[in-house]
Formats: sequence, structure tokens, C-alpha cells
Amino acid sequence: MSSGKHLAKGSTPPVLGNDGKLRLYSMRFCPYAQRVHLILDAKKIPYHTIYINLSEKPEWYFEKNPLGKVPALEVPGKSNVTLYESLVVADYIEEAYPDKQRKLYPADAFQKAQDRILIERFNGLVISPYYRIMFSSDGIPPGAITEFGTGLDVFEKELKTRATPYFGGDKPGMLDYMIWPWCERVDLLKFVLGDKYELDKERFGKLLQWRDLMEKDEAVKKSFLSTESHTKFLQSRKAGENNYDCVSNAKKFRIA
Repeated sequence: MSSGKHLAKGSTPPVLGNDGKLRLYSMRFCPYAQRVHLILDAKKIPYHTIYINLSEKPEWYFEKNPLGKVPALEVPGKSNVTLYESLVVADYIEEAYPDKQRKLYPADAFQKAQDRILIERFNGLVISPYYRIMFSSDGIPPGAITEFGTGLDVFEKELKTRATPYFGGDKPGMLDYMIWPWCERVDLLKFVLGDKYELDKERFGKLLQWRDLMEKDEAVKKSFLSTESHTKFLQSRKAGENNYDCVSNAKKFRIA
């Protein structure tokens, strides 16, 4: 797997040594898969990455994940069974490896529940309008940009209330990592809204400071791709090509 190529129809399942490492089925540009990369890297858990071509999925991959989606996590000793859905996988890793580096959820049960609620709310408040803006075939849906900004307001306010650099305190926690992939991609909105689009520095001052800090985080660095790289893939997607390997030699993304 040293080439980091995305495996497609007609390929054979990768042969990996029996080294006890987790196996993560991923796609280089998938934000949901990136969530799992972030958690594994934050906790410094060794793992193999197998990239899947989601347009031409390998026949054998449906035996790994019947939904054919990524991410999917294969656990040593649990042959022919994988875990999937990014939040489920992230929570599993946190619970199954409590002794690795540090815990990513707050120790306080009530605060953990609040963070979990915010992760769920991010899906509707931010991710949903983001995708409506990015991938609408009939122009920008009315109200979507306003809805996107209003969603970010909730997280700007939360950072102000917590008065900490990260949602997790002095270090990134589960909430930080679960919302990061879309914050990494926020400048892609320029692709559809024009180069003049940018987040208001006064309205989203805390979030922008947080984003700058997150880019320096060691776990984030391992999966980070520039806006230019994301744009390159998005252009191929818009052209109907889905060139998953357009940045296959990117140094900042784990290639296992």
C-alpha cells in the first residue's frame, strides 16, 4: 500500500502482515474518514490505511462494509467484521484504548454529554447547509449561506463561553476533532461563491483563532490537505471524474 492508490473494481484485497495493527478503510478526501484518522493519530495508535475508490468500489469491499462506505475499521481478532459510521468508530476507539495518550472526552459525564450533543448539532447546523451550498445543481439554495453562518455562530459562542483555546480545553478533544474536517474545508466555499468569500473576522474571531491552532496540532498535520488540494479534487468531481489519486503523493497525509 506504499503508493496510497485507491483500490477499485477488479482489485484484490490487500495482503497485510499479521502485526496486530488496526486497518482503516478510507478515502483521502472524505471528511468522515478523516475523523477516524484524527482520533487514531491523536491517540498515537498504529494502523494501516487502505484507500477505497468510492466511484468504482472493489467487489470485495462489500464484505468489509455492506454499505460500501468509508470509514470502516477492521480490528485484529475480529475477522470479517468491521465497524463503520464515523462517530461510532471514534467512540469505539476512545473506549477501547483508554490508556493511549489521553482521553478525548471530558471526564465529567455531563460535560461529555454536552460535547456529544454539539457534535450531533454540528451535523445539522453546519454540515447540512455546507453541502447544500457546495453541491446544489440549481444554484445556491435560498437561505443556505445565512443558515451556515448561523450554525457557526453557535460554535463561536460556545468557544467564548468556555474561554479556552480549544473546545476540549488546553488541548483538542473529541468535539474539536469531530468538527475539524469541515472547518479545514470551509475555504472551499470560494469555489462556488467566489474568491471574495471569507469568514467575517469579527463575527467568527474565536473560531478563526481556533482554526489556526488546530492546523498546528500534530494529529491534524497528519491528515491535513490544503485548500488547493481539496479544490483539485472538487474540480475533478464537478467534471464527473472523481480523481481520488490527484494528490496521491501528498506528504501531509498518512500513506500506509
